[in-house]
Amino acid sequence: MTSMMLTPWWRHRRPAAATAGGATGSVAPTAILDWRHERVQRLLADARSTASQAGDHPLLLAAHRLISDRVHAVYALDDAQSASRTLARRRGSCSQRLAVLEAVARAAGIPTRVRGLLIDGSFWYPRFPRLRRLVPDTVVLAWPEFRLGREWVGVSELYAPLGALGRANPAGFTNTGSQTLFEALASTAVDWDGSTCGADGCSSFDLSAVVRRDLGRFNSRDELFAAHGQTLCPPARIAGGMVLGRRSAA
Repeated sequence: MTSMMLTPWWRHRRPAAATAGGATGSVAPTAILDWRHERVQRLLADARSTASQAGDHPLLLAAHRLISDRVHAVYALDDAQSASRTLARRRGSCSQRLAVLEAVARAAGIPTRVRGLLIDGSFWYPRFPRLRRLVPDTVVLAWPEFRLGREWVGVSELYAPLGALGRANPAGFTNTGSQTLFEALASTAVDWDGSTCGADGCSSFDLSAVVRRDLGRFNSRDELFAAHGQTLCPPARIAGGMVLGRRSAA
């Protein structure tokens, strides 16, 4: 990984169009990405002090590791919860923790946007083998992308290209056991597009089968949820949160 840190792998690709998918990204604070809050600012300062070297990419990796250490993984349901609130509670879902990472990025001047994915509820069946009837049919997922230099880099590839991550951990992400989607980013491929498929077929880390629909790209997760709503209606989120909000996901 050290060599990638010195020369980020995406620097060798052709620059992506800034307006791909209709979203140019932003560093502006939002209701969810409230990066001006002192809790987010403290996390940014800590990430800068622990990053392996200067630069946006090492900063994001350091922030990801800090969030993983400090914010306990639970099955929270409110995707519109602010990043500062998640940090205050010291627990959050994968979606809420990804929002914290985006907030830190924007606080550091790194533009972010999200890709909206409609994921089949069956993807979460392994987590709830006895509660499958309570799992929604589909889940709206906000998958972050970060503007690093002239490239948009998806959160799946912050640590390395998908192919390299897949070779390092051929088992892929199964959504079972102690590893959550947020932690998996550091060690295995999370491939929503089947881009790791080749002439010899698709790999165990190809998750394209659970993607019902690509909703496109949005300047923020706030815009995505405003356009497509959250997975559950407010009463269901409140009731579900009371049951699952403190249940460990790790």
